[in-house]
Amino acid sequence: MARKKPRVAAAATMAAPGPAAAAPPLAARSQGGSGTVALLLAAIMLLAPALGVPNELMLQDTLKSIIVSFGALIASLVFFFERRRRPQPVLWHPVIWLPLLLMACAIGSMAWSHTYLAGVEAIRWFVFALLVWLGLNTFTQSRLPLVAWGIHGGAVLCSLWAALQFWVDWRFFPQGPPPASTFVNRNFFAEFVVCTLPFSALLLARARQSAAIALLSASTALVIVTVLMTGTRAALLALWLQLLVVLPFMLWRYRDGFAMAGWDTARRALAAGVLLAGVLGLGMIPSGNDRLLAEGRGDTPLVRGLQRTASIAPGDESLGIRMVMWKATLGMIADRPVTGVGAGAWEVQIPLYLPRGTQVETDYYVHNEVLQALAEYGLAGLVFLAGLFGWLLQAAWRTWHAGDAESREEGPWRATALCTLLAMLVVSNVGFPWRMAATGALFALALGVVAASDARLRVQGRTAPVAFPWTRGWSTAALAGAGACTVLAAYITHQAAECERKIVQAASIALQITASGRPGAPQWEPSKARMLQLTREAIAINPHYRKITPLVADELAGWGDWKNAAWIWESVLESRPHVVAILTNVARAHAQLGRPKEAMQTLEHAKAISPDAPSVRSLEVIMLSRQGQDARAIELARTAIREGFHDVDLLRNAFLIGWRTGDASLLGEAMDVLLKDYPAARADSLLLLADFQFRALRDEAKAVDSWREALALAPAARRGAILAQVPPALRPRVER
Repeated sequence: MARKKPRVAAAATMAAPGPAAAAPPLAARSQGGSGTVALLLAAIMLLAPALGVPNELMLQDTLKSIIVSFGALIASLVFFFERRRRPQPVLWHPVIWLPLLLMACAIGSMAWSHTYLAGVEAIRWFVFALLVWLGLNTFTQSRLPLVAWGIHGGAVLCSLWAALQFWVDWRFFPQGPPPASTFVNRNFFAEFVVCTLPFSALLLARARQSAAIALLSASTALVIVTVLMTGTRAALLALWLQLLVVLPFMLWRYRDGFAMAGWDTARRALAAGVLLAGVLGLGMIPSGNDRLLAEGRGDTPLVRGLQRTASIAPGDESLGIRMVMWKATLGMIADRPVTGVGAGAWEVQIPLYLPRGTQVETDYYVHNEVLQALAEYGLAGLVFLAGLFGWLLQAAWRTWHAGDAESREEGPWRATALCTLLAMLVVSNVGFPWRMAATGALFALALGVVAASDARLRVQGRTAPVAFPWTRGWSTAALAGAGACTVLAAYITHQAAECERKIVQAASIALQITASGRPGAPQWEPSKARMLQLTREAIAINPHYRKITPLVADELAGWGDWKNAAWIWESVLESRPHVVAILTNVARAHAQLGRPKEAMQTLEHAKAISPDAPSVRSLEVIMLSRQGQDARAIELARTAIREGFHDVDLLRNAFLIGWRTGDASLLGEAMDVLLKDYPAARADSLLLLADFQFRALRDEAKAVDSWREALALAPAARRGAILAQVPPALRPRVER
């Protein structure tokens, strides 16, 4: 007992509060250095959202991942170099064990699950843990404003690009539905910027000069307006929660610690006036983007934001799609509650859990980070979530109950980081922001802010940070490790860039050939050879690139090149063996190439996964018809049409079987559904109908009307190909 008393006394001495101006022991001993690391972390948050790829040869998030990864590695090199010159203790916080736990599970699951996807997950969690650790060891009170400015600056710059896309249809960055800024998807953009608003509010509350107050008020107003522009409902929920509840409460709670407490009337009026005028003024400027206006969701940011907020309802279509994914994921969790399906393997296994009529994966992610963690990591995911949420609740409790001196010094920064994490939790319930590079980096640095504050507050207990002695030798070893990781990152980056460039070029060539309307013309042979070579090279680099590779095969099949389409689809199946649409494509290719046995084996695999998928039923109809079982094929086709399990391919095949067998009821029913439910395929459906009317019914007048309507619907590039299908004697009547 005598030996333990000094430890108790030492602990009591450490826990005893000192003067407000005195630096806490842990922070004083560890958070030294020149501040370059904090500057690099701020630069990550400035550049990752602000920069984008001006072409489609690299995905936007690939560039952001490069910025975040290299930024973290370079910051670690600087950190260890400084520690080698001036050895100081380093901090460790229990929260860092959480991402490291998932990293270890991802490495382990490489042995039994999807190796490539698990490896990607392991790297992601390593970078995440590194960012938290660097923040813990470098975020002093004096450096936090720099980081906040980096976060705010990145949000403002990417919001500026989004505003230009909304107002003048600025198309410098390729993307999906605008305005998506540099994020390719407007949901990704909105989920990022809405989580930056607490740091913007903090900077505004700390500002003293009128110029800084005006600048921060105007730029924050721009960020708010761009969230309204997107109409992303998860981000809008987070926006209203912050603007109406959390941020006003935070500013009131810590008003004595902000410069705004000393503002005179003129500066208060300036801040409120510029912010309100900015939101209302910018929010009432109508869009000049025809694609946005065609959506019918409001022509100004304010109208769009309010309408989209009001549209949130359980019966919403997009929410319904997410609920399908969530339900399927719950089944996955129930099947493997302990091990999970493996890191990153959700997208591989999800087809096995989707409804019987699903033929294409609903998405690559669950759109719920909690469910995805539980599905992929099992018990380890549960430990991660419980540990994270438990610690954050404890941090919130400690922030609320801090003493007066601590509240003034640490409270505003802790509350800001926790507010950011709360907004991220909101958007994480219907999205996947943890997996996006810029948003994931913001998540990690917000955790680092709270962890560093724990060190300055000398938190005690199981969640307390600890300081470890550090030597020059350990710094040398860490530098070597960080250097090796940087070299590996450079190699991975080069391979990823090459793979994406090649496969995107191949897909672009394929689409260009299809758009010509004459894919079989001899002039395209060199382009086809180039396209196939690029595809082979891309698959050789990364055979697991699932998102674009099948597009090339789809176009090849449309030209009748089933041989090349088949091997590309099969390369995808090696990585994603349960995708029903690709399985049926491969089966159809086998059938076209005279390999009925392989076709039936692949069809049975697809049928076992999703027997009611339209592509499965369509191919089954084709195979039965080829085997001479017309009665069974007709029965199956008619049932599929009446039960609603159909697509264009099934309906066209049902029409052709009805034509060949003389079943007028079936062909009429199939064509009616084709023309009514599939407007995008109407031109091709009319060509099929015209062929039937001319050859089977011998009705030239009806055939001419159908050809004429198809010609009017088709793009200019296809007019020649359509007219070539019309008998020469009837072409003048069709062209009138």
